[in-house]
Amino acid sequence: MMFVWGLLLGLLVALGLAGTIGAVAYRRIERLQRRARQAERLAELGTLTGGLAHEIKNPLSTVQLNLQLLREDLDPSWPGCGRIISRLNTVQKEAARLRDILDDFLRYAGKIELDRKPTDVYQVLDELVDFFSPQAQLQRVKLRVKKTDGPLIASFDERLIKQAILNLLINALQAMPETGGEIILSAANGDGQLKVDVTDTGRGMSPEVQSRIFDAYYSTKKGGTGLGLAISRRIVEEHGGSVAVASEEGKGSVFSLRLPL
Repeated sequence: MMFVWGLLLGLLVALGLAGTIGAVAYRRIERLQRRARQAERLAELGTLTGGLAHEIKNPLSTVQLNLQLLREDLDPSWPGCGRIISRLNTVQKEAARLRDILDDFLRYAGKIELDRKPTDVYQVLDELVDFFSPQAQLQRVKLRVKKTDGPLIASFDERLIKQAILNLLINALQAMPETGGEIILSAANGDGQLKVDVTDTGRGMSPEVQSRIFDAYYSTKKGGTGLGLAISRRIVEEHGGSVAVASEEGKGSVFSLRLPL
């Protein structure tokens, strides 16, 4: 009798474990399927809208060229020439802004092909600091890299990851008060992941803004396209990683980028 009860108990435990494992496996498969469907939709969107964007850029280039030629043909001695030049400047500026929007859109919706190579992460961060420091200094913001001992090597597309981190730096700089502040880039290896954090001492964000900050075309800045952080997220997700933000109003923000090693 005891043998039968033991057998039944063992069977129940085995069924419970099998059910748990099955549920975990099902959720993982569901996540993978959802990611695959999203990738397919993005690929289709990129094909359709990418072609449309290129068709818009061609006549837009013609418009910009003719505006420049028209400006060169103007004689400063003509009455009202200053007013005409001012209006031409406005049209040229808006045409350039439209082209920038199209370029950002193509980067977001277009096809991304990764060129992964083993890369020194700290060298990438140092190069970003050298490139971005002059702009940060104009706003009295100190930019530095916080390193751990030894080299940190990971395999990723250097050009794209630089773009993703640069977008985070631009966002951090825009969040700074007029009195300036500090932006810290740090990187480490933890739990089989490359961890890159961009920490700023800016104004911080409300929970509502945090929940939407990576959405395409969402921006809290006047004149912003709302695609910079969305592009960063897409680049990181194409690498199989993730990006998140932790922020508190008045106390700054931390953008955390995670990539599989």
